[in-house]
Amino acid sequence: MEQSLQYENMMTPSTIAAVITFAVWLLTASQSYAEVFVRDDIITSPDRARFSVCYNHSCDTVVTQSLSAAEWSGIQTLFNPPATTPEQERSSIAKAIAQMEQLVGRKTGTDRDKGKNLEGLFSDGQMDCIDESTNTTSYLRMMVSDGLIHWHSIEDRRTRYPSIISWPHTTAVIKDQQSGALYAVDSWFYENGRQPVIMPMQEWKAGWDSDNH
Repeated sequence: MEQSLQYENMMTPSTIAAVITFAVWLLTASQSYAEVFVRDDIITSPDRARFSVCYNHSCDTVVTQSLSAAEWSGIQTLFNPPATTPEQERSSIAKAIAQMEQLVGRKTGTDRDKGKNLEGLFSDGQMDCIDESTNTTSYLRMMVSDGLIHWHSIEDRRTRYPSIISWPHTTAVIKDQQSGALYAVDSWFYENGRQPVIMPMQEWKAGWDSDNH
């Protein structure tokens, strides 16, 4: 009885308000921006001759890589002829990110990367969402700088917190310049070399997961 009274005394209006405020903060934090290039060893203006690749969780390993002219030509081919709609361009982007992962994977050993985190946990070459979203953003910037992407701009990464008990999760982001809509470009859900999920940001923020689709 005494313990019950002590508990009730602890749950004052101010305490309840603090708990609610904290919960609301967590739920609305899905709009948080995630810095992409926050380290000196990550190349901020990547191109096919020199770009960074992150892996081994949260960019624990960062290496500089390059693609040959022939390898990059394969990426360019995916955008030829140029898309006539944003939807067509998003399809080309998905194919190009998958091919970039295949090319880079053979050079770095990240071709062993498994979808999500648990299956490949502690394996060399495994990538978490920080690695994936950073690499995807770099690849997108390479495509933009080469004039391959016209209908979209590259945005800062976003981090979601779907619920109080969910782990935060980060994705690369593009913006449809025609409609202004944001789209997640999320390569974390599947193993290396698979096309990333590209979906409206609101759907992604709500907690979309490949296990349910």
